[in-house]
Amino acid sequence: MTLLPDIDPVLPELHGFGRCRCHAGTSRRMFTGLIAAGAAGALSPALAQQEGVVVREGRTDKIVKGLVPAEQVERAGAAQYTQMMQQANQQRALVPANHAQVQRLRYIAQRLLPFAPSFNARAKGWQWEVNLIASKQLNAFCMPGGKIAFFSGILVQLKLDDDEVAAIMGHEIAHALREHARERMGKTAATRIGAGLLSSLLGLGNVGDSLLNMGAQLLTLKFSREDESEADLVGMDLAARAGYDPRAGVSLWQKMGAQNKGAPPQWMSTHPSGPTRIKDIEATIPKVAGLFERAAKPDRRFPVATA
Repeated sequence: MTLLPDIDPVLPELHGFGRCRCHAGTSRRMFTGLIAAGAAGALSPALAQQEGVVVREGRTDKIVKGLVPAEQVERAGAAQYTQMMQQANQQRALVPANHAQVQRLRYIAQRLLPFAPSFNARAKGWQWEVNLIASKQLNAFCMPGGKIAFFSGILVQLKLDDDEVAAIMGHEIAHALREHARERMGKTAATRIGAGLLSSLLGLGNVGDSLLNMGAQLLTLKFSREDESEADLVGMDLAARAGYDPRAGVSLWQKMGAQNKGAPPQWMSTHPSGPTRIKDIEATIPKVAGLFERAAKPDRRFPVATA
């Protein structure tokens, strides 16, 4: 199976899973109402706390996120995602909806997304979207508000199976659910604006303009090591509940390490190192193993993408 091998447009490099990143315009598809489709309905926050991965938010994190309205970050994410998909479409790099690998990504998303509200109730109202861009970049991302994109390079070069794709997708969705971009922007706002203006953050004028301009950072935003570790663990939980083997995170990072052998990975400055990441993933597997064992398994499996 070929993913438009002659097309490798120059698109902005994003931060995400590794270096987180099709053809005709018919490939775009809104996933409105997807929360109610696919796998069983989302678990309640209470149940999410009883088993699987438990996440808690500190008081400082809540304050920092409060400096930037969630709705504003999500609107910025949607606007930038739309712009990026339009650019890819103009370059004939937006892979069409009937392509097997696009169908694969959307099927896996349909299985993971019903469990998203367990980690963020706002996810119930997000307009989910999943697209594939033809590019050699080893990248994938999920914008705030549920805008997901994969780059063909990460599927082809790493020869990912469905469980490994679910691990990546779960990781990227987790960044959006845990609002890591909003938190990063909040910390930047606190630094740039100063304590004297914090009480005006939700108003209009110059302060509002400053926050709006910060939305442009979503394409290049770098998360902390703690953010990346949390996204790994929450992503494993989502994948396990959806019936994908959480142990795939180990093989995935082994492939990542082999792919970057001899050269430091671009994301090494913020991402935990491969051995550390694998160790943390292995420690989390027992916490989600029961979820995986009891979960309804996918009724479709897809071929590995090839160059």
